[in-house]
Amino acid sequence: MRRTPLSGPSAWVGPEIQNESDWIEYLDESAVAEIDAALASVESRGLQIPFSVEDFPLPGLVVLLDRIPEHLENGRGFVLVRGLPRDRYTREQCELIYWGIGVNLGTPISQNTRGHLLGHVRDEGKDFDDPTVRGYQTHAKMDFHADQLPVDVLGLFCVRTAKSGGQSALVAVDTVHNVLLEERPDLLDVLYQPFNLDWRGEEPPGQAGWYTSPMFSYCDGKVTSRVTSRQYFNTVTRFGDELALTEVQREALDAVQEISNRPELRLSMMFQEGDMQFLNNHALLHARTEFEDYEEEDRKRHLLRMWVAFPPERRRLLAPELAERYEVVEMGGIPARAAS
Repeated sequence: MRRTPLSGPSAWVGPEIQNESDWIEYLDESAVAEIDAALASVESRGLQIPFSVEDFPLPGLVVLLDRIPEHLENGRGFVLVRGLPRDRYTREQCELIYWGIGVNLGTPISQNTRGHLLGHVRDEGKDFDDPTVRGYQTHAKMDFHADQLPVDVLGLFCVRTAKSGGQSALVAVDTVHNVLLEERPDLLDVLYQPFNLDWRGEEPPGQAGWYTSPMFSYCDGKVTSRVTSRQYFNTVTRFGDELALTEVQREALDAVQEISNRPELRLSMMFQEGDMQFLNNHALLHARTEFEDYEEEDRKRHLLRMWVAFPPERRRLLAPELAERYEVVEMGGIPARAAS
């Protein structure tokens, strides 16, 4: 357990960097032209997702593609890539472009039992309280969380914005950890201990429908968070009441949410169409406000999503208690199921 304050660029506070531009990477005309050339090559050969990195060469973007992992692991833990002229492309072309950029960063893995390597974040009219439903399939507000698997990168591409709402918010894990260390070290101790969570129907073959994981772990000088949406803790009781959160665990999770939501700590951003957001899923917690959609189907809020595993030389070292979860990442992510 880390018992001294964390410092450096990863321990940021939102208002101090809200209006800075160093977390935004802008695509210039030459970068867009190179993306267009790679897209044209893919289309001319009739390639479909998943195609390989060799099929989408971006030699002129090497410097940018090297900066993104640097932002994520040794910087503030996130970057927004802006400047792609979204209206120039069809939705299918957006998918090809985003996949091409993703495979230049690492290996996309399956995000759900549908086997989606390129996922779709949109309201499917589902209820988040259903234990088989994920938050991204609804229009509901999502609390601060890391995505379920300890995959290295969470990537989002904005195809369409909502009629209203759907604002993205981020908070630095190191900052939350520092506040807990100062204000409630007793709860920080609790967060380093195992919690019971529901796989919500996405467990690997042969495993139980629930698992245990600490919310914080410490390895190689870095704190990693596995704080997941509250529904994963609430519905685990379908496997037994003894798996329920204890009162002190509930208090600890509440403290994480209260701290993360403090205006003096969090950073908010509203996507523009064509924006690409990349997050370090170990070092950040992200949230989303509830949104209202347009009536027209082709105008509804729509994000593309990827879970990307870095190559071994870029990966963060994780504590042994996360090894079993990361094995699922190395095996390709959440197993696809025919029924899905």
